[in-house]
Amino acid sequence: MKKQKLLALSILVAVVVWMTIPREERQIIGQPQDGSTPKIEISSEGSSASENPGGFTVRAQQVPPEKYVRQIRVRGRTQAFRHVEVRAEEAGRIVKEPVQRGARVSQGDVLCEVAIDNREVNLNESLSRREQAEFEYLAALDLQTQGLQSDVIVAQLKAALESAKAAVARAELAIEKTQIIAPFDGIVESRSVELGDLLNIGTICASVLDDTPMLLIGLVPEQEVRGLTVGASVTGQLLTGELVEGTVSYIARAADAVSRSYRIEIKVDEEYTDLRAGITVELLVESENIIAYRIPPSSLTLDDRGQVGVKVLNPQNEVEFYNVEIVGDETNQLEPGIWITGLSGRITLITVGQEIVFPGQTVEANFEWDS
Repeated sequence: MKKQKLLALSILVAVVVWMTIPREERQIIGQPQDGSTPKIEISSEGSSASENPGGFTVRAQQVPPEKYVRQIRVRGRTQAFRHVEVRAEEAGRIVKEPVQRGARVSQGDVLCEVAIDNREVNLNESLSRREQAEFEYLAALDLQTQGLQSDVIVAQLKAALESAKAAVARAELAIEKTQIIAPFDGIVESRSVELGDLLNIGTICASVLDDTPMLLIGLVPEQEVRGLTVGASVTGQLLTGELVEGTVSYIARAADAVSRSYRIEIKVDEEYTDLRAGITVELLVESENIIAYRIPPSSLTLDDRGQVGVKVLNPQNEVEFYNVEIVGDETNQLEPGIWITGLSGRITLITVGQEIVFPGQTVEANFEWDS
């Protein structure tokens, strides 16, 4: 108990003595005897102040300007090149099993077949009338050459012959339309009728989807559409993780009334044959070519106003701050980086220590870490 009291009394005495010393004398305590100011240094090798007596040392690297293809990131989806609902042009009963859903068809394949019924009888009747009209017309011509038939009668018989020919063509077309065929190569996406169903004119038989090539659809903001051109390369990452490539095939001239964005279509390369319509995709569309700098993301800093920029060294090793614009990033995980603009010429970029030094300060640069 006595030891604890003695310890507390000693601490109290030390505090009282420290408080009674003048402030000026307290500031002198701990300073070097020669009155010099202690130095704070940053070094790439972790060296001490005695090893770098000249002042601050920062890590830096030389960064040259490079050509960079600016990319616009767009959110979109996959879409079929064509998707058509094939409808009946003649009424009738389905007499043949329609094509199954999911089946791949070629242009001209029969999707649904309607009963011919009395259409064949109408064709035979039309053929007979055409034969009669043709015989009467030829006889009238023969009589006209002998002066026994008027020109009016000959003209009337010629009109009757043309009408009979038209009736034959209509009857043949009606029979032809009893077979509802695929308008192009594709996949039967849906089937609306079954064997025995009665179709009216305009009733949907099936829908055919053309998936070669598949399209990628997106909306580009109005401030970025100016740099796009038809034929530009595009890389897309599907929600499933699959990567696809293609080229821009269409850029809208009119903006969407709601979003004020412009629709673009990308034709996917033919090698991607297993894509489905309606999948979300993130697009990277190549825009204009610019001059930019590839730097480590950690070298970015902020000025007093909170604006993003970098600190560089001029030929006199003085620190300078420049506001920059980030225009892209590197997806390489082994050597990540970002692309910036707002600088000119080859620069000496401060990569470590930029948060401590200030513009106008003279420092030393260490490049040994940069291989």
